[in-house]
Amino acid sequence: MTNSIPEFEDAKCVLITGSNTSEAHPMIGTRIMRAKEKGAQVIVVDPRTTQMSMMADLHLKQQPGTDVAWLNGVMQVIISEGLADQEFIKERTEGYEDLEAAVEKYTPEYVEEISGIPAEQLRQAAKMYAEAERASIVYAMGITQHTSGVDNVLSCANLAMLTGNVGRPSTGVNPLRGQNNVQGACDLGGLPNVYPGYQSVADPEVNHKFEEAWETELPDEVGLTVVEMVELAGTGEVKAMYVMGENPLVADADINHARESMKNLDFLVVQDLFLSETAEIADVVLPAASYAEKSGTFTATDRRVQLVHPAIDPVGESKPDWEIIQLLAEKMDAPGFDFASPEEIMDEIAALTPIYGGFSHKRLSNGNVLHWPCLSEDHPGTPYLHKGTFSRGLGKFHGIDFTEPAESTDETYPLILTTGRIMFHFHTGTMSRRSEKLNQEVSEAYVEMHPKDAEQIGLNGEKKVKVSSRRGEIKLAARVTDRIKPGVVFIPFHFAEAAANALTNSAFDPIAKIPEYKVCAVRVEAV
Repeated sequence: MTNSIPEFEDAKCVLITGSNTSEAHPMIGTRIMRAKEKGAQVIVVDPRTTQMSMMADLHLKQQPGTDVAWLNGVMQVIISEGLADQEFIKERTEGYEDLEAAVEKYTPEYVEEISGIPAEQLRQAAKMYAEAERASIVYAMGITQHTSGVDNVLSCANLAMLTGNVGRPSTGVNPLRGQNNVQGACDLGGLPNVYPGYQSVADPEVNHKFEEAWETELPDEVGLTVVEMVELAGTGEVKAMYVMGENPLVADADINHARESMKNLDFLVVQDLFLSETAEIADVVLPAASYAEKSGTFTATDRRVQLVHPAIDPVGESKPDWEIIQLLAEKMDAPGFDFASPEEIMDEIAALTPIYGGFSHKRLSNGNVLHWPCLSEDHPGTPYLHKGTFSRGLGKFHGIDFTEPAESTDETYPLILTTGRIMFHFHTGTMSRRSEKLNQEVSEAYVEMHPKDAEQIGLNGEKKVKVSSRRGEIKLAARVTDRIKPGVVFIPFHFAEAAANALTNSAFDPIAKIPEYKVCAVRVEAV
């Protein structure tokens, strides 16, 4: 996130897209609701009616996979009506001419043909956002999990820069991470192309720094993404895999293919709290401790680093992740793994990672709040980014054209499936579905479909249905509701016994390599 979570409360306009905020990120949803109570206008772009859309001033129901089109349409209105921040554009950006040329054809009427959003609603949204004193964009995986995911994110950045809503409090482009330490994992090297702090593996100086610190030779080539690992496991080129705190046999797109690929591995290790669906096929399962059983730091979605302490001792034979990794390294005679505590690990992070240079357990104690970049022990941290300048100097506009999703409907598969989360379960349900209270709220998988679509297949009331795609099929309960737009169905992905990702498409964004979870063609039949 370019800005911090508390800043949402003082925004004058919040544009939410690709996020069921009050269910998937309820604490952030509460901040946005407080902003509305203070007079902020809220725009929600979502094919479903959600709690957040019901309290919004404007709800745009787009066809899934058309985000570049409607974002270009909003910008076309802003430019044509003279609402762009020309001073900000002149002083702090480059490439504006490319953007202007790209969005010119995306009139509200043209966008309505593509996205289904009424032209007048699009004009209204553009004016609400552009005329606000402080406007903030909030998005989640409904924007990124597309074959055009990178284009979608760049379009959000284009819109923020076009209106000067970057580098100031309560503005910015703010992605909401899907799990509690995804930000920290990315920050500290959990990506195939960077060392901790987004330092490139291909940079010889950076490579040499980490080789000296870690007393080993390091490759200078970019590694594999998760999608590529699974694919190459199927071909036999990847022979072993070590999975930590992840459940790909429920979470991955086209899980039938993922299961066959992972069964082809020579050796699979899973490190987790519970025996997940992926752990069930592992050769070795390493029992890990939960957040309540260990100390260390989590980095929140807004770059805020927080120190936690154990509430209880690790249960049974489980251990904190760092101890398991260190014990494994010792067995392999790997140098440099002689830490006595997470505090010592944080000290090494600070020494090698400039954006974390000012962090220590001592400084984070007593609930102190610091956001990276925090460059030294006396640095105050950075609640919002890009004040005065961008990290690259000038902010770059990208002229982007709309491209269709990888898969389209036809007579056999006439509906679009989109997936997501619900309030009462978390990710693949590995933890939340072990809670009796949460299961009382939602105990089984279901598909939401519009009454018109239900009528076409002869579905009356709530029944079981079979949902099929070009990759698989599942049976689950049907919920007939006008919360979803006609032609679109929604399935939460938490339920392994009727896994939405048995249906989803593994086609991925060519740059980010993230699969298109949010758009696939399906057929629904009454059982």
